[in-house]
Parts: sequence; structure tokens; C-alpha cells
Amino acid sequence: MESVVLATRNKGKIAEFNELLKDFGLRVIGLDEFPEIGEIPEPGETFLENSIIKAQTVANATGLVAVADDSGLEVDHLGGAPGVYSARYSGEDATPAKNNEKLLRELDGVSEKERSARFVCVMVAATPDNIRIQSRGEWEGRIAFELTGREGFGYDPLFFDPELGCVAAEMSRETKNSRSHRGKALRALMEQWPAFWEKATAKK
Repeated sequence: MESVVLATRNKGKIAEFNELLKDFGLRVIGLDEFPEIGEIPEPGETFLENSIIKAQTVANATGLVAVADDSGLEVDHLGGAPGVYSARYSGEDATPAKNNEKLLRELDGVSEKERSARFVCVMVAATPDNIRIQSRGEWEGRIAFELTGREGFGYDPLFFDPELGCVAAEMSRETKNSRSHRGKALRALMEQWPAFWEKATAKK
């Protein structure tokens, strides 16, 4: 069975990809199996740039097909911030709690209709010889006025989905995956996967 490397150490993400790629006869492994790679810098100014950097770096280092994603929150009132800086929005010692606190401060006094936002995820699959595919998923919503819910992570306690009438942190994993930016990007990538894999393995 051939392996694909997912550029993450998140076991949940790895399990999810394994489920999706098992029909292709592929095994998904994470960066824990390649400790020599270490942390990969993300100097890009867009989600796509960072995804390409991560996927291509891992593909080149391992000699295997690699998949990477970059995602974040864009708030219209803040000109698209925090964007690619979502994980470190509150500074070098950023935590999800500090990021959420800063976001609420930045939107203090801003009306409900002006709190529109979206989660964005860009996903890239790359081969060691620079064959790549990419996908993008977006999840529209708005920023709530207070933290709610216990599920999820990151900005989920503040991201309100108007269609469902609750924040992401109140959703089951299944519901969130059906709505989320990451789920949409992943499904779009899978639509391209058969043709991509054929090209990726043509030279073997």
C-alpha cells in the first residue's frame, strides 16, 4: 500500500484523510513519522502560498505525495484580518483564548450586520516533481458578541452560522464537517484526486 503524507501532526486530521483515501488504496501518514522535518515556516501572504510551501516542502523532503492546508478567519469589518495570521493574531504567545479576546475587543461596539466573516481553507496536494492540485472552501457567517459552546477549537465559540442559528462550537463534529470550510476544500480536492494520482504515479 502506497503512502501519502499529510503535513500535520493532528491525529484527527490524519484519521479523516485515511477514511477518504482508503478507497484509492492509500495510507495516510503524518509528520510525526518524519521528525527530521521539524516546523515548516509559513511566510506566505495568502492561504494558497502557505499551503504550497508546506505541501511542496514535505513532498521534497519525503519523496512522497504530500497534502497540506492553510486556513483562517476573515472578518470584513477588519479588512480581512486576522486572515493568514489567525493562529497568532494576539502575538507570539498567542492562544485561542487570547485570539478570541482580541477579536471581541476589535469589534467592540460594531453592530451585528457589520460583523460578517468567513472561515477560509486552501488545500494543496503536491508531488516531489512539482505536480500540484489545489482547492478552496469557505464558510460564511458572522462574529458573535460572546463566547458560546464547548466543541471545536480556535474561533469556533465566536463564529455564528446564521442558517443553523448557532456558533461552530455548539455543533456536532458531523454537522460542522458538512458545513465547514475545511470539509468543502477536502471534498473539492477529492474530486480532483483520481486524475492527480494518475499523473503522480505515471513515471513510476
